[in-house]
Amino acid sequence: MADETRAAGLIEPERYEFSEPPRYHFLLSRRRFLEAVGAGIIVGVVVRNVAAREYLPELARASAEPIGAWLHIAEDGAVTVFTGKVEVGQDIRTSLTQAVADELHVAPAAIRLVMGDTDLTPFDPGTFGSRTTPQMAPQLRRAAAAARVMLLELAADHMGVAADSLTLVEGRISHAHSNRTVGIGELTGGEKLVRELAEDAPTTPAERWTVAGTSLPKVTGRDIVTGRHRYTPDLRPAGMLVGKVLRPPALNAQLTSFDSTRAHAMAGVVVVRDGDFAGVAAPDEATAARALAALDAEWSRSRQPSHRELFEHLKARAEPPRGDADGRGSIETGLSAADERMEASYTVAYIAHVPLEPRAALAQWENDRLTVWTGTQRPFNVRTELARAFGIAEERVRVLVPDTGSGYGGKHTGDAAVEAARLARAAQKPVKLVWTREEEFMWAYFRPAGIIDVRSGVRRDGTLTAWEFHNYNSGASGIRSSYDVLHSHSVYHPSDSPLRQGSYRALAATANTFARETHMDELAERVGMDPLAFRLKNLSEPRLRAVLEAAAESFGWKEWKAKPGHGIGIACGTEKGGFVATCAEVAVERANRRARVVRIVEAFECGAVVNPDGLRNQVEGAIVMGLGGALWEAIAFEDGRILNGRLSQYRVPRFSDLPPIEVVLLDRKDLPSAGAGETPIITVAPALGSALYGATGVRSRSLPLTAG
Repeated sequence: MADETRAAGLIEPERYEFSEPPRYHFLLSRRRFLEAVGAGIIVGVVVRNVAAREYLPELARASAEPIGAWLHIAEDGAVTVFTGKVEVGQDIRTSLTQAVADELHVAPAAIRLVMGDTDLTPFDPGTFGSRTTPQMAPQLRRAAAAARVMLLELAADHMGVAADSLTLVEGRISHAHSNRTVGIGELTGGEKLVRELAEDAPTTPAERWTVAGTSLPKVTGRDIVTGRHRYTPDLRPAGMLVGKVLRPPALNAQLTSFDSTRAHAMAGVVVVRDGDFAGVAAPDEATAARALAALDAEWSRSRQPSHRELFEHLKARAEPPRGDADGRGSIETGLSAADERMEASYTVAYIAHVPLEPRAALAQWENDRLTVWTGTQRPFNVRTELARAFGIAEERVRVLVPDTGSGYGGKHTGDAAVEAARLARAAQKPVKLVWTREEEFMWAYFRPAGIIDVRSGVRRDGTLTAWEFHNYNSGASGIRSSYDVLHSHSVYHPSDSPLRQGSYRALAATANTFARETHMDELAERVGMDPLAFRLKNLSEPRLRAVLEAAAESFGWKEWKAKPGHGIGIACGTEKGGFVATCAEVAVERANRRARVVRIVEAFECGAVVNPDGLRNQVEGAIVMGLGGALWEAIAFEDGRILNGRLSQYRVPRFSDLPPIEVVLLDRKDLPSAGAGETPIITVAPALGSALYGATGVRSRSLPLTAG
């Protein structure tokens, strides 16, 4: 069928590039497609509820791309899916595969995803904010569902039967009455098809999912465990040089003198100087390191705040509040109605992302066109950064993202990509730059530190009457309280951060939940109520009540018997459409006062569960990461220098730190799926803080809670 339309001149060839041997795909114009099949089948995709539309009109344009921009069916029936989202360990490659398999009625093994390639995939603002599952999965579902309808109509015309008499199973369309079948690849012939799709085009409801909703194993799992997968640091094209960048001795230092004579004398070494940027490229790692050490540089520095004066600095440099996330009633009226009033301040330290794979990039220039492979969460944003850095059009820049060894919100920028491209342009050869662990600690950005002031009132019966909440510097995410209180006021105050700061898993929701839930524990103690009962008394949100009760039940909260040196804690919260509650037990050794987490139970609900095992993996990972920020992690700094910028100095969770973890999933097939990569981290710290208080009698209002 496709051969006939091609021979009649009804298609226009368009070349696509793949990492595998290239194949040809064909684009049918609307007019020519109508002439070819006579069915008026034009497919496009419209996205609903895309929050990013508000700040990136490019996303709205991408959502209107034809189906061929999102999905291609080859002649052999293989399905290629295109998405600007990237894989950084959260396994969206598997969950998106499940979504397409469900709608297109093909086996998951027949589907391959092309992700994060700015030349091949539609525009996407980035992989952050837990947006892939609630936004990209529905978009790909609609594209796949539209393709399914189109294929059935094409098969109906091909067989001369009614479309509703056909079935599509595992990539083949069958007509039971005549016993005829046709493969979906035979129908498309590799053509790129286009069709408009109504915004409310139906997709398969969660109750009828067959692939989604099951624990499909990681689709690239074999490549990962056998070492076949190549991360950015593994790439090594012919003629490649290794790059190194000259780093200042401290933040905000200025380069005042520079002598590269000794480095220039080394065989095969290229030295680059561009303002305050300086670096080298060499044939191998050892030579690059020697060349970097041979650069003679002097820097000017000025005094900067240290971690010891951080919170005073943030409070003193605070700007006017930005917005009112939760304002109603009168705080003074609420306080006057209270039997108990309380004021407290809570602090959180800067912490590092510590990705398994440090920042890395491979850059190559060819005929004034730049191609960069890098591990980033925002390939299109990095493309923009590169275009601006070199004064070229974005169309001359291509960014590709190999599946990357974690990001946690720490890889939004293209630092390594720009550095590698500078070196590659000077060397006129491909240059790979991989940051060291020390560079990652020093020159990446951190989770913001912050101070949170809370003022509240409560009646003797446990009813909240007033809630005033001020966050300084750490952010507004998760600042709104879910508890019922008539008089409340919550605001965020930006401040002058002495360190570079940016996105981190769950943003400020961790800090705000820590302060809010710790304060709730303190209020419960004031009125002599059990922390669980106190929360339930002031909480009408049904989804949050459900996870709170589920966690408490699985933990055995009501049955727990107090014992010396042990304490338990509970906390709940909501963020990015997910609802979470955590119960923790902690034991403190009398001899050395060292705390040990005995067990953690966490209940999580994020709508319809797409992949139960994958979701548990995300929740467990968030809990482990939350342990570090809760108990040990904190950046020490002075005069623009990071003082503990090595893993031997910066305490992250170890295998020996991990307690038994129980994850309770509440599967709500009646609700849309929300993202799960961030929310499960937010309640770990307050639950542990409450448990430590129970074990020691000492309340900590600062993160980290302990040291050592």
